Amino acid sequence: MPVTRPGVTERRVLSASPEATRALAAALASAARPGDLIALHGELGAGKTQLAKGFGAGLGVTATINSPSYVLMAEYEGRLPLFHLDLYRLDDASDVLAEGLLDQRQAAGVSLVEWAERLGPALPAARLDIVIVGGADEPRTICLTATEADFERYLDAVP
Repeated sequence: MPVTRPGVTERRVLSASPEATRALAAALASAARPGDLIALHGELGAGKTQLAKGFGAGLGVTATINSPSYVLMAEYEGRLPLFHLDLYRLDDASDVLAEGLLDQRQAAGVSLVEWAERLGPALPAARLDIVIVGGADEPRTICLTATEADFERYLDAVP
């Protein structure tokens, strides 16, 4: 059941496995539109990359999706281009901007940003926040928050 606050709607899902996380993300991808930004939050090993793999599959990406920790951004072709960013090794938004990781190309696709909090005030207000809590072999709680009404379409796509 969505939780509503002024301008913010959220939904919580329990994921019992990496496969369930990927299936959830594939369903979310059906709601994706050009220019969307999805901010992924969670500790190391929480399942952010598993979520990216499922989202890519839902977009029809056939390439193998891995964590872009060392390359910082990977781009994949699907129904929409997928830009998968991992900001773990960066300190703040100035590093992100200096590396050229946010640019006009992303307006044509969907950007999934791991460690999005590193963007600080440069993080767009209009986005879907996904927080994954849990690790090791335990189930994960996945909280999806639409920061604007337009992003509620992702919450509607949750099976």
